[in-house]
This record gives sequence, structure tokens and C-alpha cells, in this order.
Amino acid sequence: MGKKLDNLRILIITGQSGAGKSQVVNSLEDAGYFCVDNLPPILLNKFIELSLESEGKINQVALVIDVRGGEFFNDLNDALEELKREEVPFEIIFLEASDETLIRRFKESRRRHPLGGGRLLENIQAERIILEEIKGRANLVIDTSNLSPRDLKNKLNSLYADANMPRFTVNISSFGYKMGVPLDSDIVIDVRFVTNPFYDPVLRDMTGYDKEVQDFVLGSPITKSFTRRFLNLLKFLIPHYINEGKTNLQVAIGCTGGQHRSVAITEYMANQIKKMGYNVHIRHRDVSRYIMEE
Repeated sequence: MGKKLDNLRILIITGQSGAGKSQVVNSLEDAGYFCVDNLPPILLNKFIELSLESEGKINQVALVIDVRGGEFFNDLNDALEELKREEVPFEIIFLEASDETLIRRFKESRRRHPLGGGRLLENIQAERIILEEIKGRANLVIDTSNLSPRDLKNKLNSLYADANMPRFTVNISSFGYKMGVPLDSDIVIDVRFVTNPFYDPVLRDMTGYDKEVQDFVLGSPITKSFTRRFLNLLKFLIPHYINEGKTNLQVAIGCTGGQHRSVAITEYMANQIKKMGYNVHIRHRDVSRYIMEE
């Protein structure tokens, strides 16, 4: 595998059922890791080979391997020894929690323990015994008994998140109310109070992409006052969203048809949000129906 391994970070996530492995996967996905849940240990080496062949497209992987694999789980230690022989660096994150916490979580979720029937406490204790050896090999053991999902995410981000990766993304889109409000919006802003370029014969067939429309919409004192206030609101809100563990924000800006006002204002707001240091994705949902093909 050679020098390519220097650019590949491999995390193996394991531990007790109900201890929070799914939350770990969600956090690591947000941090840019390629995650695979319930990977059979026999495929561990093969998956790493495929990651190396991706030519850098997959350079951070998190693989969940636990007792859900049944008999396959018994092969984990052999698979790890094979990685050691081939000098493949990896880290093991082991999650656990108290019996009382695990019992409460299983009852709340009404899920069946992967070890099958019988008393829940007996299954939890039997799983502890099965996991003793792999826990002894772990680089990091996390007891989640008293950790909230947010606390767990913050802990993982401090240890494994790429410092160069944008932590928070603002997805900002324009739309037309005639076609309905985007269902996935967190914040919906109605800009139909801005004077409509549609009623100017020169601007009617243009869109918010055109400089003439942008000058018309953004040059209005009302628009300037609105965008200044809205940016101040976002400056206030986004840090609080981040503190609550949110990784992205869906902002939708709508006018009547999604052709002029919402497009121009969305473009302007996106540029200003980028200057605030956040990652920004722009989408104009309805403007394509107004763009004339040559």
C-alpha cells in the first residue's frame, strides 16, 4: 500500500449497542469522513484498498464494526492483526455506557438487543464480555452515560474534525411563491415588499442574474435597509445554531415568480455570507423557466 497510507485516516468505531455509535457516525460524516455502518471485518482490508484507489477522493474513513455482525464479528481481531502486519495505521474508538443507561435507551427506543432474546440486562452484560478484548486495544474509550448528543459531537469534532474543512454551510436559495415554498427551509424570507421589476417593460424579460435587474433591486433604499438588517440577524443566529450542533442552515428567499427580486437578493446575500467566513451553496429553484434559450 506504500506511501498512500500517509494521506488516509482510518477510524474503527465499535463498542456496546446503545452507547451512541450512530451519533458518532453522524458527527464524523459532518466532519467529512466516509462512513460505513456494520462492515463485516473480513471486508476491512479490501475497503481500505478501495479507499486508496480513489486517488484522494476518500482520505478519511470511519468504519463501524460491532456485534450486529454476528459470527463475522469474531474475525475482527484477525483483521486488525492483518492491518498491523501490513503497517496500516488505524485508530479504534470504543463506546460504552452504564447498564442503567443502556437499559433506559433500549426501552426508550423499543429496539431489540442484537444478541437476541432473553433478558435485556443479561444481553448487555454478555456483550461486555464479548467486547473486552477489542476494548483493550482501543485508542479512545468514551463513556456516553452522561454525555448529551451535543457533548459527544463536540468531543469528536475536537479530536477528529479537519480544521481546514468548513464546519458550517449556509444553503441559500431563491424561489417563487407561485410554485410553493421549499419544504426543507429553516428560514423563509418574503421579499415581495420590494418594488417588482416585472412592471418595467425593459426589465420584464430579464432575471436577477442581469446587472440591470440587480441595480434596480439592490439600489432601492428599502432593499439596502432590509439586507443590512437580515445580515445582522444571520450574524447573530449562526453562532447559536453552531453551538447547538447544527452543521447547515437552509435559507429560502421568495418573490412572486422567483425571477427577479429573490434571485438578485439571494446572489447579494450569498456573497455577503461568504465574507462572514461560512461555506455557501446557492440555488435558484425557479429562475430557469424564465431564461430564454438562444
